[in-house]
Amino acid sequence: ERREREQKLSKEMAEKATRELEKMQLQEKAEVKYKEWLKKKRAEEAEKKKKEKEKEKEREAEQQQKKERSEKIFKEWLHNARNKPRPVLSGYGFPRGKSAGLYSCYT
Repeated sequence: ERREREQKLSKEMAEKATRELEKMQLQEKAEVKYKEWLKKKRAEEAEKKKKEKEKEKEREAEQQQKKERSEKIFKEWLHNARNKPRPVLSGYGFPRGKSAGLYSCYT
């Protein structure tokens, strides 16, 4: 009986040791897979940030071009507006561009 108990006990200990070993191996595999997943996620995040930065640069470049184009158009308009002949103020009260009529003595 003692031998049987010892054999049973040693068998149980061996089984327990193998279960512990399997458990540790599973944990190691899980840890490796987690690290791989984490590395992949970080790479994806870095790629996403890189794309966002590129889009932001493109947006800024478009805005800069739009601003330059609008400034150029404004300068052209300003230049053309200076060179345009002014309309002659003719009509009631402004013959030859000067006030006339009742209030001509005050001007």
